Amino acid sequence: MAADKRIEILRQAIELIADEGYGSLSMRALARASGMKLGALQYHFRTWDILLTELVNYIDSEITSAFESGGWSSDDASIPDLVEFMLDEHVGTLDGLFSDRLWAQLWAMEQVEPLVSDLLEDVYAKFLLILETKIAACGVKQPRSEALAIMSMVEGESLFMGTGRRWMTDRSSVRKVILSFVAQRYSGTR
Repeated sequence: MAADKRIEILRQAIELIADEGYGSLSMRALARASGMKLGALQYHFRTWDILLTELVNYIDSEITSAFESGGWSSDDASIPDLVEFMLDEHVGTLDGLFSDRLWAQLWAMEQVEPLVSDLLEDVYAKFLLILETKIAACGVKQPRSEALAIMSMVEGESLFMGTGRRWMTDRSSVRKVILSFVAQRYSGTR
């Protein structure tokens, strides 16, 4: 029961960040949004750092779970599979909570919350390592650079063509270009 309540609170934090921006997330605001008193929230998350750690760990576990529920493991997913997964803005079981609105806010939050920065870098590092390893297996001389370039394209797609952004109407064609580029460069790889 307590674990379910913690997940419910974390989901509420994600909604709060995505809908109102990272600056709106505080223990008090989260308690209010969750329909509880601050003391009740602090029963589940004693400190701000614990809340942030649990939040990023929850996001990481949902992404990993979504990846695995797609029938993939890091061993059998191709590079195009990985990129297509990263471009999917509705990852996981959170009913679209992992939208590009959330990621933009998390990136901004990284700039002011060193703990969030460290935790998110760990999440990115996992996918970077998987991508880099697969690219290295293709015999590429600079696999880390190529992996970082691909991740930059994927993240840029969200920043420039995300919901409500100026070039949102170009999103579908940009995704196709990214996937086509990756498929041509790394076709037949696992």
